[in-house]
Amino acid sequence: MMVHLLVVVLGAALPLLFFSHAAEGGEVGVCYGRVATDLPDPASVVRLLKKNGITMVRIYDTDPTVLRSLANTNIKVTVELTNEELPLAAADQNNFALQWVQNNVKAYYPATLINGVTIGNEVFKEASHLNSQLVMAMKNVHAALVTVGLADAVKVTTPIAFDALKTSFPPSAGAFKDDIAMSVMSPMVDFLQQTGSYLMVNFYPYIAYLNTPGMSINYLLFRPNDGVLDKVSGQTYYSLFDAELDAVYYAVEKLPSSSMHVGGMRKLTAGGGGTPNVHHGEHGYPNQGHKGVGTPQNAQDFMAGLTLQVLQGNSAATNGRSPVAASAVRGTPHRPNTDMNVYIFALFNENSKPADEQDFGLFYPNEQPVYPSPIDFVHGGTIGGPLQASYCVANPTVGDAALQAALDYACGHGADCGAIQPGKPCYEPNTKLAHASYAFNDYYQKNGRASSACDFGGAGTIVNQAPSGACDPSPSWCVANAAVGDVRLQMALDYACGHGGADCTDIQPGARCFDPDTKVAHASFAFNDYYQRRGRATGTCDFAGAGAIVRQAPKIGNCVLPSGA
Repeated sequence: MMVHLLVVVLGAALPLLFFSHAAEGGEVGVCYGRVATDLPDPASVVRLLKKNGITMVRIYDTDPTVLRSLANTNIKVTVELTNEELPLAAADQNNFALQWVQNNVKAYYPATLINGVTIGNEVFKEASHLNSQLVMAMKNVHAALVTVGLADAVKVTTPIAFDALKTSFPPSAGAFKDDIAMSVMSPMVDFLQQTGSYLMVNFYPYIAYLNTPGMSINYLLFRPNDGVLDKVSGQTYYSLFDAELDAVYYAVEKLPSSSMHVGGMRKLTAGGGGTPNVHHGEHGYPNQGHKGVGTPQNAQDFMAGLTLQVLQGNSAATNGRSPVAASAVRGTPHRPNTDMNVYIFALFNENSKPADEQDFGLFYPNEQPVYPSPIDFVHGGTIGGPLQASYCVANPTVGDAALQAALDYACGHGADCGAIQPGKPCYEPNTKLAHASYAFNDYYQKNGRASSACDFGGAGTIVNQAPSGACDPSPSWCVANAAVGDVRLQMALDYACGHGGADCTDIQPGARCFDPDTKVAHASFAFNDYYQRRGRATGTCDFAGAGAIVRQAPKIGNCVLPSGA
């Protein structure tokens, strides 16, 4: 799974921006790994997939229970012929490939919408002694699919690790390692092109970030940044995602082809013709650990940006233009207007994987989301914005005794109840209802807004509007830093109102906070809305130096900025 190629890119401070303009895009699925002892049964997993609008899944075998559970769900499934089976498929003694296809694909299709077969997984890394047999195994499985009449519906590919590239920066210098470029990759790409298939690559960009001192984390996480220039191609990259993907495309184009070549290089026509598309077999980000870069919030921001780009086409393929002008461009700087399919690694945290691979899940094994806000697999980003505003308040109908018991539990299990002690800022009003609401909400926010964290035996309830009269013991606001200049303020403003999920309705022409019509005023409004909606979390008023936290309520014209979402 892991990819350790160093991508030397020094990103500074401001933006891959995302917008709400609709555009055609690709599809986002998940990797359903099962290397764990505590996962729900496959039928429950299918319900979870459907509940979250997930329409595409990759599995690492052909488990019959899993495949039967996915029948009649309209969920597309990519299955795997494992590294252990690969030599048998390559030799194809006793028609192994045909028997495998009949038993593991045709037996379930079309009730189970198997649309892809991966031949092995990261063979170059995990089983390099099989390199010379890989393409033959792919060809034999494809021939078997032709025999059973499924070659058009089911495509054959193989997932390679990103470190199959020997060079990846600048992207235009992308090239495969010498030991596989001519012997394996060139005939493989010919095969993929001839069969209408795609190259599958496993990407883990956070590893390049960890190995590249000075790289901006904003460049990694699809946040505003200054971009990185490829001086050879003249393209500016606003995300490591785009840079790594284009490095693969450039590497593919450098491979000689037996069927089409120009000057020794693979022919590239408009829209990328002459080379197969690249699908992301795994695109992972850790939700904890990894030198502190792995947190639920960072993982959420990465996946929100990734899914927005794939599903809405919000690419930074700007060709030197402002990111604002590129809002409807699909693809990457080198391959604009190219759709991409991505499998997020992984559906669950898997407790039996190596320690550094256990915490990549979208969900815990109990099916609760890992991220503060769930990923929107239909539209991209997160449901309700980066953090949907929600609060936990006390239910007065349960009575004071139940409220007191739940209040004691919350304060004794992690809620910070210092502010509701006598003489402290939130002691008044001195009622069970007010104190319980304060404690319940603190507990709820600290536990990632999971619905179970606002149960309290029926004493708590979730609301989506900030409770009237709720006490804030330490209010703060986020305002714009005028010193960075209007250009950076505009870029950060666009980010906050677009990908960031700030509600910028009130700064539109004619709205209550439109005047004064200045970048500083409008950016302050948007920054503060973004900051409050994210629970004033650390780093949410940075905007690459364009934002600053203040402790006095700011007033901009006639508009008073709120403290609280």
